[in-house]
Order: sequence, then C-alpha cells, then structure tokens
Amino acid sequence: MKEEYDFTNAEQGKFYIPLEEIEAPIYLDKDVARFFADKLKGKNETLQSLINELLRKDIEIANRVSA
Repeated sequence: MKEEYDFTNAEQGKFYIPLEEIEAPIYLDKDVARFFADKLKGKNETLQSLINELLRKDIEIANRVSA
C-alpha cells in the first residue's frame, strides 16, 4: 500500500446504492427450484414472478391469521 493517496479528483458517493434499492439474491434448494420450474412449463411467467405471487399470498394468509 502507498503511504499516501491522492483523492483530489475523487467523487464522493460515486458507487453508493441506498440499502432500499439493493436486491439480495435468494437461492432456492434444487428440489424447490425444480418443483417450481415444472409448474412454469408452458406458461409465460418467470420463476421470480411465481415465487413473489406465492409469497404475497402467504403474507396475506399470515396477516389474516394474526389479526
């Protein structure tokens, strides 16, 4: 490492991304991914949209049960 670095032309926050905008990857187990991939065959839908739809339904059920 250098003893000193020149930051005169540096741009603060150039690579900053707000935490709310960061999408964390979700990794499915192989058997789960295979199950949903089979459900998608012949449909014009993505795995992401299918999983999001199922999670929204689960959230709705959880809210009804806890209310």
